[in-house]
Amino acid sequence: MGTVLDGIIDGVRDDLDQRRATTSLASLEARLADVAPALDPVPGMRAAHGVAVIAEVKRSSPSKGALADIPEPGVLARAYAAGGASAISVLTEQRRFGGSLADLDVVRSAVPTPLLRKDFTVDAYQVTEARAHGADLVLLIVAALDDALLRDLHEQARSLGMTALVEVHDAAELDRALALGPALVGVNARNLKTLEVDPRTVTDLLPRIPAGVVAVAESGVTGPADVETYVRAGAGAVLVGEALVRHGDPTGAIRAFAEAAAAVRGASATADPADPAATAGAPTSQTTSAQTTAQTGAGPR
Repeated sequence: MGTVLDGIIDGVRDDLDQRRATTSLASLEARLADVAPALDPVPGMRAAHGVAVIAEVKRSSPSKGALADIPEPGVLARAYAAGGASAISVLTEQRRFGGSLADLDVVRSAVPTPLLRKDFTVDAYQVTEARAHGADLVLLIVAALDDALLRDLHEQARSLGMTALVEVHDAAELDRALALGPALVGVNARNLKTLEVDPRTVTDLLPRIPAGVVAVAESGVTGPADVETYVRAGAGAVLVGEALVRHGDPTGAIRAFAEAAAAVRGASATADPADPAATAGAPTSQTTSAQTTAQTGAGPR
């Protein structure tokens, strides 16, 4: 019997075949010349106050069903940007999450913030499609890809100037992700095969991510206390959807996440400023690593 992830991907492939039948790859490639260059989200994430927030436009999910109507995704995106979101994630998977490429287009027109196309990427066509619709980042879920395809899609994203958020759920997947030399690695507390959420997945794996890689905590954030927990474990960024689309003040919620994270970092630095572990995952320490990487010419970007 297939997993939840298997079922989602089957639907994604069916929908992809329909889009490919109406819009050729050549047509998408022709559109690339008219799209502004992809934005690099990493500098903004490293410079974020407290923690970088990737705020998500998310109408529904397989585990919770309908979350929010979101009749105007551009309005929500502007609220996210006003709160200081370092990037905005837009769901484009339609069957389980109620998203669309039209949502991505609307959000792209509404904000200058880096955009993540949040979908189950299993084909090179989708990466080109994401860039043609203005996305700056693309999601690559290690559990959904073999090593060869994972590598090819990651390289394709780079060739288009995009940044891949490489998502993992266990130590073996993390090793596969790090072999790519990624700029961003996300650890998802949600098991996509069962939909169960276990924040310990995040807190166990985040410390294993090198300082030169932005560590992104995904799922399980319901409020500032969860952000604090993830930051203590080494998160440089958090990806939040449900808690924001259901919040009456998403702008204020993002600011509260950042302040909670800043308080954790300040307390850690005060407790032992000489202890490298005290600033694990902090944007400042990652900036130093990034600057060193840039000077030596090594690293992902």
